[in-house]
Amino acid sequence: MTNAVPPPAKWDDLTVRLTSSAAMVVIGAFGVILGGVWFQMLVVFVTAVMVWELWMMIRPSEPTKGMLMAALVASVMSGQLAEGSAWGMLLFLVVPLIGITQLKAETKTFFFFALGIQLAGWGLVHFRSDFGFTWLLWLMSVVIVTDIFGYFAGKSLGGPKFWPRISPKKTWSGTVAGWLGAGLVGWIFSLFTNAGLLIVLFSMLLSFAGQMGDIAESALKRRMGVKDSSTLIPGHGGLFDRFDALLGASLFLLVLAVIFDVPGVVW
Repeated sequence: MTNAVPPPAKWDDLTVRLTSSAAMVVIGAFGVILGGVWFQMLVVFVTAVMVWELWMMIRPSEPTKGMLMAALVASVMSGQLAEGSAWGMLLFLVVPLIGITQLKAETKTFFFFALGIQLAGWGLVHFRSDFGFTWLLWLMSVVIVTDIFGYFAGKSLGGPKFWPRISPKKTWSGTVAGWLGAGLVGWIFSLFTNAGLLIVLFSMLLSFAGQMGDIAESALKRRMGVKDSSTLIPGHGGLFDRFDALLGASLFLLVLAVIFDVPGVVW
């Protein structure tokens, strides 16, 4: 009689996830609090690594070209953030266009994801410099609380899947819990800012945008047949896996900034 292998415990990954998250929070907090060139350097680094991970998911057999793409991203991001002109935004097309000339497949995938990653990183830097620490803290808090509430509600309550074909682990209970958690963050910020209660609604919309960023990256990984974007972060996979929701939220705020003509954030 053979002994059955016990199924993995529901919370087996919690310790390593919390440890990795704590390290990222400490590093990220220093960058956000200090702002300026320190936050810029952090965003440039993370953005470059995520484009490298994107390349490696699509073309893992050519790591050298992936590193060249990352170096180009770092150069473009640094140059654009230093120059700050509207025409400089065209620089964000350099890596996507060069990348697709080097790929034999998934050219559109690389183009749009690489462009989106750079724009989202650029947006985060401008949100910090134009609107200050408090509003970037709100953005990051919404994304983090959405993830925490979603994780614990999904693990505890389970239930129907949100989008099983794309992300089989995500449940409706976790998704809705994320919205509620984001609304709570918005309410807390309404108490000590001049945003009013409308920020509660915006927080929940931002939460959904972040979840869509997560879904988009899950769809990419499923399409590429990989579990994680890389193995850089224990318990989380790669930087793309960890910051996909933040990318979605940043792009959503950029769109709002353009629609409502928010000063300081221009294309």
